Amino acid sequence: MKPLRVLTWHIHGNYLLYLSQANVEFYLPVLPGRREGYGGRGDTFPFPDRVREVPADAVRDIELDCVLFQTRTNYLVDQFEILSEEQARLPQIYLEHDPPQGHPTDTRHWFDRPDGLLVHVTPFNALMWDSGRTPTRVIEHGVLVPDGVCYSGEIERGIVVINHLRTRGRRLGADVFERMRDEVPLDLVGMDAESMGGLGEISPPELAAFEARYRFFFNPIRYTSLGLAVVEAMRLGMPIVGLATTEMATTIEDGVSGYVDTDPSRLISPMRELLADRGLALRLGEGARRVALERFHIDRFVRDWEGTFALVTGRSHPDRALVAPGLALASGGGR
Repeated sequence: MKPLRVLTWHIHGNYLLYLSQANVEFYLPVLPGRREGYGGRGDTFPFPDRVREVPADAVRDIELDCVLFQTRTNYLVDQFEILSEEQARLPQIYLEHDPPQGHPTDTRHWFDRPDGLLVHVTPFNALMWDSGRTPTRVIEHGVLVPDGVCYSGEIERGIVVINHLRTRGRRLGADVFERMRDEVPLDLVGMDAESMGGLGEISPPELAAFEARYRFFFNPIRYTSLGLAVVEAMRLGMPIVGLATTEMATTIEDGVSGYVDTDPSRLISPMRELLADRGLALRLGEGARRVALERFHIDRFVRDWEGTFALVTGRSHPDRALVAPGLALASGGGR
């Protein structure tokens, strides 16, 4: 049976790289100027050949099996500009990467499709969104790390990995980062990190080897999805310190894989202990790696997505993994 053909947009490069490990042909629309979502493959990520570019004005001429939306603009605007009438009737999936940005519990999702599927990336996100009458599923992250790269922790500093932290402000924990940096040595990397005294952007293919030398990974974010940067650091074997909010509260266990708390001041002492005791950091990092291998393994992630595409396109029969509107069932080990 030939692979399914799925149209999607290039929104999150790392996520698309992991998604492209599935045995599916992905078509990325491209526009001159490459505005958001229309940048195609780009030059940053080593996508396999089954990730293909197609000019946006030629999308209506290709044969597809499914459309995967990843942003509100994809669903409310882009599809009407590039899809044919026949393609607009294809099975549709909306991949929601974030929790609600409006009211945290009463925001109704705009993907209102009882014949579609809304995929959340964490159980927390599914809990907070009002998914209305749309069937839902949770597919937790799955990640890869470069061969031969593992945690060493020889740099007695913590590392923070967030793009545009200054402009994204309190939700991403800009104030928390600055407060904690006054107490413990922390380096910030990511786009525009220099504006907050950080080191700047590290190329995604080089980030794993760069950060693995740091003693611990610090996540100051108040409210967002469980970031891929956190999961990737766990997979490397880095101990994680962060706020006990969103899915972080179920991911990191104190004294096992790192430390989390809702009071940042209570994280200062554990961070200092990690800086002083590399053996402790190695032990907690190994705990984080075990969790990542159990819960965020790329093979499970690929199986979940291949099964989801097969389900919505009719290549498999519905089962209990597709649940009633407004509910969600998590996929992943250790759940």
